[in-house]
Amino acid sequence: MNTTKIALEASLKELLKKKPFDKITIADLTEDCGISRMAFYYHFKDIYDLVEWACVEERQKALRIRKLTIPGRRVCQIFEAVLENKPFIMNVYYSVRREKIESFLYKLTYQLIADVVEEKCSRDHLPETDKQFIADFYKYGFVGIMLDWIDRGMKEDYQKIVDLLAVTLHGNIANSIRNFEQVKEKM
Repeated sequence: MNTTKIALEASLKELLKKKPFDKITIADLTEDCGISRMAFYYHFKDIYDLVEWACVEERQKALRIRKLTIPGRRVCQIFEAVLENKPFIMNVYYSVRREKIESFLYKLTYQLIADVVEEKCSRDHLPETDKQFIADFYKYGFVGIMLDWIDRGMKEDYQKIVDLLAVTLHGNIANSIRNFEQVKEKM
């Protein structure tokens, strides 16, 4: 892992606690890290490139954590990871590009849901395209709920949202798989 990139990411996150994204300059970042502007440009083409890299890094960290946990805890961990990075997420969401946060969440949640679909299909022979469709369907619902939570400033207790998601989704992925299998049998 590149220590300069990590230092720039940490600096950006700290600066976001003090001022909005559009007020942070590359000079602020390089001064905070004690590096030259050339060192910044060696790693990133601009501040938006740094934000994108930071989103990818956060996603990878969250996925590593997710793999170590039991399934019921995975959704909470996504909310916790987003809340832990609230200043960063809120600034990127409102100041930079909402699609960066959406992309981050889509990639993060897709793998979570795809793992559940795969687990539920362990004995069945559902085509990969059907599994992907099911995972995509639930991914978009989950991300929509999370984006609404972010849009409201992450003020609500995420555990309530997780509980509502659990009630809503209880058995639905397995039902979706059965429905796909029944359609395939009739063909």
